[in-house]
Amino acid sequence: MKKIKLIWDFKGPDGLETAKHHCIHLKEFAQIDSLPYHEVNFVSLNEMHTIAFIVVDEENMKVYRDALKPHRGELA
Repeated sequence: MKKIKLIWDFKGPDGLETAKHHCIHLKEFAQIDSLPYHEVNFVSLNEMHTIAFIVVDEENMKVYRDALKPHRGELA
């Protein structure tokens, strides 16, 4: 089964803290709806750009995508 990484971009001086907080909400969403996921995390690309992401199975991707509106996605 393919894994999909759904990604949100956070830019600016507060991007890192915003991405960390977004990860909390991603986990809460999955927990409330009993949805499986592989990983929720963030990566600071530089001091002005951080991403938050969730890795899900392809079969669950549409539920996450439609509800959470990620900025982009890629194969994980």
